[in-house]
Order: sequence, then structure tokens, then C-alpha cells
Amino acid sequence: MTTAPLQLEIGGMTCAACAGRVERSLSRLGGVTASVNYATEKATVMPAGGADALPTIDELVAAIEKAGYSATPVAPLSEPRASTAQGDASDPLADARRRLSIVVALTVPVLVLSMVPPLQFPNWQWLVLALASPVAVWGAWPFHRAAFVNARHGTATMDTLISVGVGAAFVWSLYTLFFGEAGMTGMVMSLQLFGSVDTGSHEIYLEVAAAVTAFMLAGRYLEAKAKRASGEALRALLKLSATDAAVLRDGVETRIAVDQLVVGDRFIARPGDTIATDGLVRNGATAVDTSVMTGESMPVEVTVDARVVGGTVNVGPGVITVEATRIGADTELARLGRLVEEAQTGKARVQRIADRVSAIFVPVVMVLSLLALLGWLLFGGTIEQAFTAAVTTLIIACPCALGLATPTALLVGTGRGSQLGILIRGPEVLEQTRRVDTIVLDKTGTLTTGRMRVTAVLPAAGIAEEWVLAAAAGAESGSVHPVAAAIVAAAREARATSGSVEGFQAHDGAGVSAVVDDRAVAVGRADWLTSAWSVEVGDDVRADIVHRENAGMTVVAVAIDGAYAGLIAISDAVRPEAPAAIERLRALGLTPVLLTGDNAGAAARVAEQLGIDDVRSGVTPVGKLEAIRGLQADGHVVAMLGDGVNDAAALAAADLGIAMGSGTDAAMAASDLTIVSGDLSLVPDAIRLARRTLRTIIGNLFWAFGYNTAAIPVAMMGLLSPVLAALAMAVSSLFVLGNSLRLRSFAPEPR
Repeated sequence: MTTAPLQLEIGGMTCAACAGRVERSLSRLGGVTASVNYATEKATVMPAGGADALPTIDELVAAIEKAGYSATPVAPLSEPRASTAQGDASDPLADARRRLSIVVALTVPVLVLSMVPPLQFPNWQWLVLALASPVAVWGAWPFHRAAFVNARHGTATMDTLISVGVGAAFVWSLYTLFFGEAGMTGMVMSLQLFGSVDTGSHEIYLEVAAAVTAFMLAGRYLEAKAKRASGEALRALLKLSATDAAVLRDGVETRIAVDQLVVGDRFIARPGDTIATDGLVRNGATAVDTSVMTGESMPVEVTVDARVVGGTVNVGPGVITVEATRIGADTELARLGRLVEEAQTGKARVQRIADRVSAIFVPVVMVLSLLALLGWLLFGGTIEQAFTAAVTTLIIACPCALGLATPTALLVGTGRGSQLGILIRGPEVLEQTRRVDTIVLDKTGTLTTGRMRVTAVLPAAGIAEEWVLAAAAGAESGSVHPVAAAIVAAAREARATSGSVEGFQAHDGAGVSAVVDDRAVAVGRADWLTSAWSVEVGDDVRADIVHRENAGMTVVAVAIDGAYAGLIAISDAVRPEAPAAIERLRALGLTPVLLTGDNAGAAARVAEQLGIDDVRSGVTPVGKLEAIRGLQADGHVVAMLGDGVNDAAALAAADLGIAMGSGTDAAMAASDLTIVSGDLSLVPDAIRLARRTLRTIIGNLFWAFGYNTAAIPVAMMGLLSPVLAALAMAVSSLFVLGNSLRLRSFAPEPR
């Protein structure tokens, strides 16, 4: 038994009704929530109803096989899956292309002879029978086989509609040829696309059987090809990983397969090499092309202790030694692949409605076809007219487009997003982007660079600036706070070094203390120095602190041996792309709100630069959560953009959580959208892409529902021929696919 969600690859599905059957079969196991995606041919199974664990994989596979389909566990996403060569006989796409080619070659002469009376030589109908028979039997065998399996399990799918339609046309033609007038020498007929009062009075329907098979096979082939194209982004992502690595073991360089790497191994990445796995640079310096992961075209300079990601490429002149920190399914590449696939295999609310319709649609169509047959016979129509109306109703009603409407748009939209460095977690996210009217923005690391820099060192009278900086850096060297990192970096640049550091202590929210070169040093808020260390800080110094904080700086005071020694001012610059990004968010109908734990002055300075009116400063992580809930209580649909651990709760509570990929794992785990590169200008593009994907889904479903609603009554009235019905059905599915593939052209707005 297992508690983690499982994914299974499903074989044998041919329509949305099949996906519904698999879902119902899995749900009968109890304690299971199953979602089956027809486009990706995958089932996601999760515990439900308080269940502690899932059935075993063998039990899940057995349930699916009992329903008439095959199932295998999904291969791990830690490495690229094997792709089948185009010309391989085992490639389903190649098999479909081969079958279609033969069927078309046989169908064309059948159609030409049937629709052009001058070409109909004596006994031409027997040649048509010879050409059409392999089409109706062998060519349509995938439909017949699926219909038989479905019938054996007491269900019906779109394959049933096609099989019954083709079979009825073929059997009727055999009857009229051998027992009716159609087999007589000199028989002449013409192909009709629209019904008429004398439709099929003495005619055969071999061209219907052949053309319907050809059109449906063509639709299936193009559908499979489009699904393969729409999933190309995920396959391309998975193919980025290296296949081998030059590992240093016992001082000897050995080339091994990537899957043999273990955490702690050190491997070499030379110029042009793909970095084998996630790790830390332990020796050397170079430039790394991270565009495959972040969408950023500018290479990133890396040196000792820098983090590198597997799948990126060493494009600099240097050779680096990397220590592996994550391998296999734990790598960033595998994680991104899982996020993309999770998004593609989910279902939007509108698609769940379509699935329920598809599940009952086929039986309803069978009943309508029978009603069309009986209606024509009861109200004076010929048996040929009744037969034509019934077969046309079966063929034109196939719900292919309903099953493809959502998953194909999701495949293409999320795939295009991953290429741009935008991860959309699932279809529910798309629905939220349409409703959002307010966006709450974190400041540090989101609207600002997140890299604090020392902007001023103000020593007390008689104390050297270098000593104040060196003492503060010594005390802060044990801290991981951004302010501490800025002070240490400034001291390193100024070569203001200190000697020994002992007794480091961090005082939450106040500052740090340590013994630096045998002198007691405290660095932190001026009020804390006074209350905790009895350090006198003059009014003029306090006024200077207030002035600088109002200008947006963070100011810390330094005390040495209990006496005030000076101030250090640190600031964080606004991202250069932030002003344009905020304007574009406004253009999308979103009102910006700045929410930060920083002081009021720093928050006001950033808000002024970006033109944000609603500013809330000094907010704790709990306060951020309360602010989100307060906006929601006021009737707003809220998006939250953040990057830190302190943003995670607010991101999860927001109607739409957007995380910067340059931030923490906790923030990304809580978000609905992730901007992998951390580029703020991609946030409006992410919302645009999500909204456009949702519009595409709605457009697809509108077309699919509208088409079936309008076409079925026309077919029942005998106003269409089965050939035109098959053509219209194929065009309907191809329209949905083509509309979805338009998302591949989505491009970020010019900056």
C-alpha cells in the first residue's frame, strides 16, 4: 500500500468516454480519487475519503485491465524517456500513418467511381466492393476491435458509433448487391453530400464505409501527431539532462553514467559540457547558460560556492569542479518536469463538466440514431432514407472534440510556458487568473533585487571608518541575514579585515554580538543597543537614522566595548524591470498592493518609485496572511507575488500564488505560478498566457458543444449524407487541435 499519488500510462483509450470508463473503474476500488487525461493518456490516482493508502499498483492495473485497457506505471521523470523512432514498426504513429496510406489509396478510386457516373463501366460496383472491403474490415479494424471490447464490458464509446456506422453501411451494401437491384449490370449512382427524398433508393453505401473510415483514420492520425507536438516542450525539457559525467574519485577522473552519481561526488564540467546534476562549485570559475531553465539569455557567472543546476551548459572558458548535492528525481530539472506534467494531467472545472457529458453522450446518440431510423419508417420514409439518417447520426455525433478541448490546450499552454520560464501548476490556476483583481507584492527580492549593499559608513568622532566596518563585519560573519551579508561583502571589498571572532550570538529581530579581536562588538537597532547594552546614542544620531530610514535605507548602529562607534546604512535597489511590470499588471486590471516586513521609509521609497498607492509596511508573516484574508473578505480576488519563506503562508492563502524562481523552495511549493528566472517582467506575461490558455479551452468547448448540438438534429432529418458527416466530424476535432496549437505562438510583450 502507498500514500503518495501514483501515475499510470493507459493504453487503448480512443476518446473521452474511454477516459471516463477508466476513472469509474478505478473509483470502484474505494478510497481512491482518479483523474484520467485522454490527451496525455495518463491516470493520476490519489487517496480519498480519509483513506490512509492507495491500493497496490497490481490492483490498480488489474482494475484498468478489467475495464478493457492496459496500464503501466509512469517512468520516473529524473531522466528522459525513450522516444520511438519515426520509422520504427512499433511506433503507434508510424502504424497509424501506414494504415492511413493504404486506406486512402483504396478509398480514392472507390469515391471517384461512385461519384462520377461517366466512369461507371458495366459491373463497376463489383470492383468497388473489392476495393472497399479491405477498407471497411481491415482499415476500420481499430474501431471494430475497440467497439467489441467495449461491448464485452457493457459500454459504448465513439468507436462504437464509428464501427456500427461503417459496419451498417458495408452490410447494407452487401445486401443490396447480392439480394437487391444494386448488383445488376448497368447500375449507375452518384455521390450525394446532402440528403434528398430519393437518397439511396437503389444505391450501395460502399463509398460511405470507405470514406468514413478514411476520414476518421486521418483525424486520429493528425490528432496523435498534434498530441505528440503539444507535449514536445516536456520531452525537450527532459532531454536536457546529461548522459554521463567526468567524476573525480580517489584523485582519478572517471567517466560514468549520470544515474551512477551519488550525493557528494565531485565531477568536472569543461567548456561546452552539460552540467550533470545539481551541485555547488568547489573549484574554478566560468559562465553558465541557464536559458533552458530560466529563459534568460545572458550567461550567469559562477565561482566557488555558487549553485549550479543540472541540464545547464558551461559556456565560459573555465573548467569547474562541482560537488553533487541533488541527483535523480531530486534535481531541479526533474522537479520542473514533474510540475509541467502535473499541470498537463490536471482537469479544469469546465473539462470535468465535458467529461460527464461525454460519459452519457454515446448511449444517448445510439438511442437518437434508433429514433431517426424508426421515425423515418413510421412517417412514410423509405428504408434507404431511414438507414441514411441513422448512420449519419451515429457518425456525426462522435464526441472527439469534447475530449480534446481542454487537455490539448493545457498541453500546449503549459509547454509554451515552460519554454519561457513560466510554470503553471494546474488547470484550476487558469480559472483563477481570469477573476483576479488585486495583486499583493512582496518588496525584498521581488520588487527589489534582494541584494543589500552598504551605501554609507558613518563612524563616531575619533574612530576610523575601516575599523567600524571591520568590527561590524567580524560580528556579522556568523549571521546569514541579508544585512549581515552586505556588511561582510563591503568589508571584503574595502579590505577592512578583523582577526579572531568568538562568542557569536544572534538576537532575534534586534541584532548580533560577538568578541572581535578581544573587543566586545554589538551591531543592531539603536534602541536595542541602548536597552540591552546601555550604549548612549545621541539625538543627532537618532535623527540621522530616521532621515535615512525615511529615504528607504536600513540602518544599523555599531557599539564597541559598550560605546557608540558609528552607523552603517544598507539599501536594496528596485529591479530595473519593476516599473514597466507594474504598469502592465495595471493594464491587465490588477490593483497593486505593497506588503513588506521592512520599515515604512523603505516601503514608501519603493512604492513612490513604482507608483503604488496602497502600502503596508512592518508586516510579519502572520500579518501578511491576515492582510490577504482581509482583502478577500472585502470581496477582492487576490494574487500574491513573493519569494521568501515568510511569504509561503500568504502565497498558499491567496487565490493565485505567484513565486519568483530565484526565491525559496517553500515559496515555490506554495505557489500556483512560478517565474523560474525570477524576472519580474514575466509576471504579466504569465497571467496573459494563463488567461489565453483558458480562453482557448472555453473556445474549444463552445465549438465542441455547439457543433454536436447543431449537427445531430440535421443528421436525424436526413439532410446530410454519411460521407459529409464523417468529414465534418474529422474537421471538428482538427479545429480544436489547431486552435490549441495556436498557443505555441504566444510571445512575451516587448520590454
